[in-house]
Amino acid sequence: MELQWPLILFTTFLSASAGLFGAQGVYAIVGRGRLVQMRALVASFVMLALGGIAVFFHLTHPDRLFNGFGHITSGITQELIAIVVMAIVMVLFFVLLRRSEEQLPAWLGVLAVVSAVALVVVMGHSYMMPSRPAWNSFVQVASLIGAACAIGAGVMAYLDASDTGDGDVHGVTTLVGSAINALASIGFVAIAAGSVGSFIQVGFYFDPNHPTSGITEAQAYSPLAADAMAYTALAIVLALCSLAFALYGKKTSKWQIAGAGCAICGFVGAMFLRVVLYCVGGSVFMFY
Repeated sequence: MELQWPLILFTTFLSASAGLFGAQGVYAIVGRGRLVQMRALVASFVMLALGGIAVFFHLTHPDRLFNGFGHITSGITQELIAIVVMAIVMVLFFVLLRRSEEQLPAWLGVLAVVSAVALVVVMGHSYMMPSRPAWNSFVQVASLIGAACAIGAGVMAYLDASDTGDGDVHGVTTLVGSAINALASIGFVAIAAGSVGSFIQVGFYFDPNHPTSGITEAQAYSPLAADAMAYTALAIVLALCSLAFALYGKKTSKWQIAGAGCAICGFVGAMFLRVVLYCVGGSVFMFY
């Protein structure tokens, strides 16, 4: 399947934005990171805007993007609703940050986490479709959640690196976030590799004139095939590097290095994993 770079950038930037905003929520819940919340909020909004800009380049006629907003079952409509909800919570963050220098209330942190998770889940769910076996799994959605966790935790640790009192929070969030990302990335590759059987299963993908023969070489849609193997390897290696940076930060408390490394590896690895998504995104006959 042809690589759709606007959508690759859209999903990666939105995952990063939601991940950072969700991490802000976690820090607000535990009463930490007050001094960097505004900078983090600006960074999260910028990434949200970049993702929104990227998606317009997916269409030859971007103005027609708005035609889908009238249908509630449309994936793009559901994504827009989730984006608006998170944006509203962002505005609440901004207002309270401007009004007071005290820690943000825990309830607002909960709203941030819920809205961020909802956005990533809705975005990932829009790619789940029976016609593309490698995509039609919650593990695909989990890979976006994992990327969001690693990137968001890494950026917060980087921004708040000067506050040594928050080192314990940095350690927990980066380790948990990068571990989820590594497990979800490996899990997606495993599920995608197992989905190739759908391309030769009678009743799902076959030539009506030759019902016992597959129309295409099934292994061509494997994440371990020639076209995808390099991207698959890079995605997994970078996910593991993100985890390694989290462990390094936990051991040394050098969070400016560790946080940046965790976030950068998480972001680039997520982008490569979305490339793999399109490499394995073949359609089965029954749902064509």
